Amino acid sequence: MSLLRVLGRPMLASMFVAGGLDSVRNPRKVSPAAESVVRPVTERVDAVPDRTEDAVRLSGAVQVVGGLLLASGRLSRPAALAIAATLVPTTLAAHRFWEVDDPSERDRQRIHFLKNLSMLGGLLITADDTGSAPSLLWRGRHAAHDLRRDAHLVRRSVRAGARPAAAMGRVRAKLPA
Repeated sequence: MSLLRVLGRPMLASMFVAGGLDSVRNPRKVSPAAESVVRPVTERVDAVPDRTEDAVRLSGAVQVVGGLLLASGRLSRPAALAIAATLVPTTLAAHRFWEVDDPSERDRQRIHFLKNLSMLGGLLITADDTGSAPSLLWRGRHAAHDLRRDAHLVRRSVRAGARPAAAMGRVRAKLPA
């Protein structure tokens, strides 16, 4: 594993571990802001709890577990996707800069919105990062290619061996018993 991955993954994960712990411990702090996003999500996704505080806790727990997995390099690709899935509603709930009237508060919320958007980009890059190892799709394609090549070689060698064997069989058949 490269030094950039060893350093970069924990750095990216740190925000989610810290923020997730805060959401698990104090869901009431962010529940009012999350209400407008949690309600539509709970109507469409059965796995999300109906109570906003429970949904905030669940999102925080996913961020903590995903952040720890990402920081440790274990299952980092699925962990990055899980964190990304929680980051979208979190960003839409907490940083609605387009609804703020005060110009300085709007600027502050826009900065936080763009920061979260940047972290989402980093998570998507991480979710796609195979760590210099070939992806499952690449391995599957190359395994199929190798099988086709091996089958072709076997077919050629069988044909090459069959001609002399057939000729030898004909000669043998003509010989007295």
